[in-house]
Amino acid sequence: MVAAFFVLVVEVLENLAYLANASNLVVYLTKFMHYSPSSSANIVTNFMGTTFLLALLGGFLADAYITTYRIYLMSAAIEFSGLLVLTIQARIPSLKTPSCVSASAHSPCQELVGAKAVILFAGLYLVALGVGGIKGSLPPHGAEQFDETTPEGRKQRSAFFNYYIFSLSFGALMAVTCVVWIEDNIGWQWGFAISAATILISIPVFLLGSSTYRVKTPTGSPITTMFKVLAASIFNSCKSRKPTNAVVVSMATSPSHREPEDAEAKGKEPSQTLTVHLGFLNRAAMKNPSYPMLQCTVNQVESVKTVIKILPIFMSTIILNCCLAQLSTFSVQQAATMNTKLGSLRVPPASLPIFPVLFMMILAPVYNHLVIPFARRTNKTEMGITHLQRIGTGLVLSIMAMAVAALVEVKRKKVAAESGTIDSAGPLPITFLWIALQYLFLGSADLFTLAGMMEFFFTETPRSMRSLATALSWASLAMGYYLSSALVSIVNNITGTFSATPWMSGSNLNCYRLEGFYWLLCVLSGINFLNYLFWATRYSYRST
Repeated sequence: MVAAFFVLVVEVLENLAYLANASNLVVYLTKFMHYSPSSSANIVTNFMGTTFLLALLGGFLADAYITTYRIYLMSAAIEFSGLLVLTIQARIPSLKTPSCVSASAHSPCQELVGAKAVILFAGLYLVALGVGGIKGSLPPHGAEQFDETTPEGRKQRSAFFNYYIFSLSFGALMAVTCVVWIEDNIGWQWGFAISAATILISIPVFLLGSSTYRVKTPTGSPITTMFKVLAASIFNSCKSRKPTNAVVVSMATSPSHREPEDAEAKGKEPSQTLTVHLGFLNRAAMKNPSYPMLQCTVNQVESVKTVIKILPIFMSTIILNCCLAQLSTFSVQQAATMNTKLGSLRVPPASLPIFPVLFMMILAPVYNHLVIPFARRTNKTEMGITHLQRIGTGLVLSIMAMAVAALVEVKRKKVAAESGTIDSAGPLPITFLWIALQYLFLGSADLFTLAGMMEFFFTETPRSMRSLATALSWASLAMGYYLSSALVSIVNNITGTFSATPWMSGSNLNCYRLEGFYWLLCVLSGINFLNYLFWATRYSYRST
């Protein structure tokens, strides 16, 4: 737990540096770079999607060639350089577009183009590369610190994932309150500079724990193993079946030649026997393969089976993360059109995530210290609540969130119509706290799903590919963000052919048909949940 503590503190600093800008980026692009609301939303979703997709690269390198320890240090340096570029651009007026006091449909403000746009996107995607590497290496680095051969070690590892979400939330809390306020009221150059300083500080903090870390040695590319097994099963199935082609049974599977119980601690996989599930892959373990270079062990075959089994679960979480993408885009823009005052205090729209963040910070310890112990005593199992049950709970909450979001948007537009302020640039006479409802539901969904996914992928996959598998949690987020961008474009193309204007185009959010888009996400989430139930009820855990 001492080693894991350093990881959790570093995650607070890292998420503060990343989310301080990501949560408010859509406002920066709209107000200062003069992109339209839909263009800004797509830029943000593409940026965040790329960020989380690059976690797969970090996880792959950590498993195959470089340790999680070194991946973090390299990625933090890359993120720092990206934030430095963004700080310089925000500080120097000549690197931004000319200021624009007012705009109309006939004379919109000039968007950022040319070399200035190159600087913006270079900074953003350096940050994306750095954050991706960190997300792909830091969670598995923390989880590797525990002895999974003992029940106590496995329970502590489960607690680590819960507190990892707490650390994410704590960093997010400081980001969406202090740093976002500074960006909106003092200047964006200060917001970027604070983020750069924070990620720089995280490096020596991480190094302080060096003497306590257990670092897993890379064992080669897990992707190569997967392709090898798939190729061997295909080629061997084409070979004539003979008695000598019987499936090999490793000596390690016989009682007298079993691996020691601490095989995992020594970096080896516990011995396995072939299962009937996905039996066509068993052909990869034939004694006399078609090509000797395609000789596969039983453990390699069973490892590939495990990865194939978790893919439907992974795919079922993408729609949820598409819903979560709205929190960083349209939800912030909606709040910006509303009355954001609490008494005499004006709350920046990007600070809205404070509601789910606070809820997650409260719920994470309660879940770990009250809910899980009670469930363990009730169910008489080590897990108490299974990973798939947690993920399923998050999917249900996302359905409810999109229904709430659609109803709130109907109310917001009704107020705009009744008050005659549809074309007004001023705030509508409705409090932004209505938007907090969808934040609360989606924040709760994120807590259940992200922690459940990370622990599920880490514990269910072989040791040799755990960093890559854990990164699937972030890859799901990435695909959700990309899907959000694609859905906006698809909906606009379809609705544009049947009406004068697409649902989500132009600079006036009050003229958008966001409620229809949210209802579409609600329906898709419901269909996706039924698909998830189909796969989850048929899944058998590799580890218990």
